[in-house]
Amino acid sequence: MQLSFKSLLAGAALLATSLSAFADPTEITDALGRKVMVELPVKRVAVNFNFEEFTAVAGVDGWSRVVGISRAPWEGWRPVIFNRYKAVIPNLATMPDIGHSDDNSFSAEKVIGLKPDVLLMSEWGHKALSTQMQQIEAAGIPVVIIDYNAQLLERHLASTRALGKVMGAEGRAEGLASLYERQYKDVLARVEKAKAAGAEPKKVYVELGQAGAETIGNTYNNTMWGKIITTLGAQNIAAGKIPGPWGPLNAEAVIAENPDIILMASSSWVNRPKAVRTGYDISETETRASLMPYAQRPGWADLKAIKAGEINAIEHGLARTLYDFVAMQYIGKRLYPEAFADVDPVRSFRDYHESYLPVAFSGTWMLPLKP
Repeated sequence: MQLSFKSLLAGAALLATSLSAFADPTEITDALGRKVMVELPVKRVAVNFNFEEFTAVAGVDGWSRVVGISRAPWEGWRPVIFNRYKAVIPNLATMPDIGHSDDNSFSAEKVIGLKPDVLLMSEWGHKALSTQMQQIEAAGIPVVIIDYNAQLLERHLASTRALGKVMGAEGRAEGLASLYERQYKDVLARVEKAKAAGAEPKKVYVELGQAGAETIGNTYNNTMWGKIITTLGAQNIAAGKIPGPWGPLNAEAVIAENPDIILMASSSWVNRPKAVRTGYDISETETRASLMPYAQRPGWADLKAIKAGEINAIEHGLARTLYDFVAMQYIGKRLYPEAFADVDPVRSFRDYHESYLPVAFSGTWMLPLKP
């Protein structure tokens, strides 16, 4: 017998009411400062994004309570990394898919049918799916917004603490929040010291190196890499030159701006043979070989960055995460070598894996074209 969507809504709301006697309504403050009432302890969770952050806070055991995820942004965008986690999270391979906003596959009906106690939702997904969010909340399912994309310290901390409270892992979440805040503030203190010593702001260009050197990939403005660059006291050459938070910057503009440093956002994407490659299974030799065609683009030979050997590969997944302080350390070290002389971002990322992630560190994640 087929149940109508309205029947699902009514049934879910009834179930939420009937279970309320066995749970404790608790106020959760999410990334946007919204006060959301969630019945704790949660037994069923749906997760839309930030899967590695969820894992760091809740651990592998926390996944036993996950009943659905948006598979596309993990399995689809980063399948090599997804497969690593699939090997250590028993229920990940067969996890129900709730769809995703970017391909219009997100389904409020699927979420409601899974009967989660809470939906953990990205800020950008929540904004894009306002109608579906209203339907889910009308069914009695609270929505907690998690946001690392904005690259704002307060949102990183609030998101981490919200994950901890939802999953009953507040001590671990507080440890992670403290680690992030400490590392973030240390980076900014080094930047300020360098600037006080007379360091001049450098121009930085970042591009998604996914489709090959003959294709101009997205750059970023005031979010993700764009926000990291300006937070580090550098000049993002894309600022004010692209219409939204991300998009391509024409080749002439890059050449005219003559950046001091170029960052090619890279990853272990599949079916992208011309991409700049980084990740768990990628060697330094392979990364540099994949980066070389970008350094040889028409008109780039005379750029300051190319002449100085300052074209770099940096894992795209290092932005908008709980461990993006690693990316800040790496970029800071390229901008202000003396101020970051004793900082080892690769060691920082290895330590983070050993302390908080269930997969072993390996591979290449960030390096310049020239050793």
